[in-house]
Amino acid sequence: MVTGRKSGRAISIPVWFVLDDEKLYLLPVRGSDTQWYKNVLENPSIRIDVGAAGAECKAIPITDAKLVSSVVEKFRAKYGAGHVKKYYSKFDVAVLAQKR
Repeated sequence: MVTGRKSGRAISIPVWFVLDDEKLYLLPVRGSDTQWYKNVLENPSIRIDVGAAGAECKAIPITDAKLVSSVVEKFRAKYGAGHVKKYYSKFDVAVLAQKR
């Protein structure tokens, strides 16, 4: 869940994630053009819910091309390259969700 940068309302959308070595990575579907990502830049406080479990997190943008590429590869390994290609159109940013 993120807070809308214009509306100030809580916005809940499903997202794919990768948990790697205790780090939770998120990948915006249209990279830096994604409204979700723009909201995170304005207010980095997010909530991640998986099933009955949830956590308050700080969204930390990742813009370094090598690190973003590494996150993209983790998504391809988890979800399959075809699915990532189908749903994701731009790979210029990623997000690390750090538990508060």
